[in-house]
Amino acid sequence: EWALWMVSVAVVAGTYIGFQAGDALSLIASLIGVTALIFVAKGHVLGQLLTIVFAVFYGVISWELRYYGEVITYLCMTAPMALLALITWLRNPYKDSAEVTVHRLTGRQWIVMLIAATVTTAAFYFILRAVGNAALIVSTLSITTSFVASYLTAMRSPYYALAYAANDLVLIVLWVIAALADIANVPMVACFVMFFANDMYGFINWRRMEKRQAE
Repeated sequence: EWALWMVSVAVVAGTYIGFQAGDALSLIASLIGVTALIFVAKGHVLGQLLTIVFAVFYGVISWELRYYGEVITYLCMTAPMALLALITWLRNPYKDSAEVTVHRLTGRQWIVMLIAATVTTAAFYFILRAVGNAALIVSTLSITTSFVASYLTAMRSPYYALAYAANDLVLIVLWVIAALADIANVPMVACFVMFFANDMYGFINWRRMEKRQAE
């Protein structure tokens, strides 16, 4: 975990310095983000607190690039859902530790998630189209994957990590588009590449936690 965190920080900071990106906010947000993911991967409640902070920073960055879908997603959905997850995790500790108790979703909870994700996606597609969002289709897909990931995180499911990994891939595409227009956005691409690596580790570790807690 230390190695993964240090590599993530090195890649993010190195890309920022290498491309001489002038936006320090992007660097700060990226460093907060990769740190948050390590704690989330450990099932530690601090991860959700850092996620809220990252969501605010990322929302501001996205606003400047007219990625209104990302602004709405992170400020109006990811941040509130992270707050809900923080509360849920605090109420469900594993044996009075900082680690959260892993939960296996019921069939009804999966159905609720699918219906809610479909409605959310359809609604925000028309909202984003009305406000002239850049990269409309990619941004809409980002909302879908982010909603599913946020829901699964709040529900304490190991599959939150796979949903966030899918969201990372969408955001890599989104920021590659931005980087083609302005090279200063390359650090955000590096940020989400490392997010993907951290989320894949998160899934592996949560499955270990699930097995250990079951025993």
